[in-house]
Amino acid sequence: MSFYKLPEEKNMSLNRIKAILIHEVFISKHSFEIFNDIFLYPLFSIIVFGFMALYLTGSAGKLITDQVLAGMIFWQVVNIAQYSIGVGCLWDVWSRNLTNIFISPIQISEYLLSFGITGTIKSFIVLMLASALSLMAFHFNIFSMGLTNMFFVFINLVFFGFSFGIVMLGLIIRFGTKVAAFAWGLINFFQPFMAVIYPVTILPQPFRSIAYLLAPTYAFEAMRKSLAGQGASVEIVTALVLNAIFFVGAVIFFRYMFAKSKETGAFARLEG
Repeated sequence: MSFYKLPEEKNMSLNRIKAILIHEVFISKHSFEIFNDIFLYPLFSIIVFGFMALYLTGSAGKLITDQVLAGMIFWQVVNIAQYSIGVGCLWDVWSRNLTNIFISPIQISEYLLSFGITGTIKSFIVLMLASALSLMAFHFNIFSMGLTNMFFVFINLVFFGFSFGIVMLGLIIRFGTKVAAFAWGLINFFQPFMAVIYPVTILPQPFRSIAYLLAPTYAFEAMRKSLAGQGASVEIVTALVLNAIFFVGAVIFFRYMFAKSKETGAFARLEG
């Protein structure tokens, strides 16, 4: 099936990756939309959910309040990681620059890896800002879950966000800007199944079955267990395994969509 095949890629170049990173920095520096979507909106969401959690649980439910806050903080990690890839590509489409990038020596793997790096950096910055905000406003120290657990929860969520962003990028390249809204909204469709601010056992059985197929579900469960002083190694390992499976599927899906886009001429019409 020839439409699965893309041009053979050579070894990745650090210089080409650096070029895409610099390109991403310039776009981010001069875009208020990116600043709003990545920094302002997530931080205000955490404030709103923080006060709501305090109101609903009161002083007797400090652990529940902390878990809700931590869930909202780590949710931004997933959201920003996938946003970085999908919207990063859209900026190139809107500026009519995507064709220029792909007729250069830049490889697809380098292009994706560069957005993965910037997405991880942005997610980490927001995680630190949100942690400082929650400590000052709600007296919640997210580091109380332990640095090791916090690291693995972060890595799992970034990994999933990166894979989800690859899927979205495949959809954008195949169907163009008419699916651009997916770059902002599609991940939110899965949020209720990931048990971000509540335990997965709250979900009805059909939804719970879906939840257990998603790596972030286990990462958020690990987060809650860590805050409660319980071991979370099983959830962390399970999340890593599911993330690896999803990543392979995302790459296969992207390669298929990219090949179909070139076959149908949709890629050439992206900037039309």
